[in-house]
Amino acid sequence: MADYLSGSGLRRNRIHRALSRPSLLMGADRELVLLTGLAAVILIFVVLTIYSALFGAAVWFVLVGILRMMAKADPLMRKVYVRHISYKPHYRPTASPWRKF
Repeated sequence: MADYLSGSGLRRNRIHRALSRPSLLMGADRELVLLTGLAAVILIFVVLTIYSALFGAAVWFVLVGILRMMAKADPLMRKVYVRHISYKPHYRPTASPWRKF
């Protein structure tokens, strides 16, 4: 049978890459890229000066570069950070590497 590994009796299931890889846009977290793009567009079209357009474009390129570096280190860093913040009330006040049990 092709569904079993040779001799071990374990079943082999295919995991498609499209279902298991993180959702990235321009090499960074999709939601953060869209949020920074929205902030830059709002800055450009609300103020409507050439300086705000240059500043909005500069902010966009700098933040997308930072987000790409963050995604290169760990594509799920934003989700890990949000989970870390949500678990903060559950951390024990005495937890440390040097604590005696």
